[in-house]
Amino acid sequence: MKPLDLPAKKEEKADCGGIAPLPLVEEKIDFSNVVIEPLFADQVDFETFSKSDFRAVKVLKCEAVKKSKKLLQFTLDDGTGTERTILSGIHPWYEPEELVGKTCIAIVNLPPRPMMGIESCGMLISAVHKEGEEEKLHLLMVDPHIPAGAKLY
Repeated sequence: MKPLDLPAKKEEKADCGGIAPLPLVEEKIDFSNVVIEPLFADQVDFETFSKSDFRAVKVLKCEAVKKSKKLLQFTLDDGTGTERTILSGIHPWYEPEELVGKTCIAIVNLPPRPMMGIESCGMLISAVHKEGEEEKLHLLMVDPHIPAGAKLY
C-alpha cells in the first residue's frame, strides 16, 4: 500500500504536437429534484445482516431475455470457477452490450428463483430514486481492479 502522506508524483505531459490538452471539467449534477425512498424504521441486527453474502462479480455475457421487456440475463464470474446466472429487470435503463466487462456487486446466497423459465441465482445491487415522476436506476458498478469473488463487508 502507498502511504497517503506522500506528495503526489508529477504527471508527465503527453506531447500533443503543440496543442494544449483540454482541461478536465467536473460534471455538476443537480440533485434538487431527486426524491429518495424513506429509510426503514426497523433495525436489523448484525448477525442477520452478516448472513448476506455480497460479492464482486464480473459480467462475462449479458443478453435480453426473449418475451420480456425488462429482464436481462447475466452470465457472471463470481470467483468460484463456475459461471453464475442472474436475471435483473434493468433493461429499461441499460442495453446488454454496455454491461459486458463491468464489475458489479451481487448478493450470491439468495435461493434460486425461476423467472421466465430461467433460474436466477442471486441479485445484482442497484440504486433507485425518482427525479420528478421519472424513476432512475443505476446498477452499482465498482473499480475493475476488484477481482471477481471479492467479499464486501
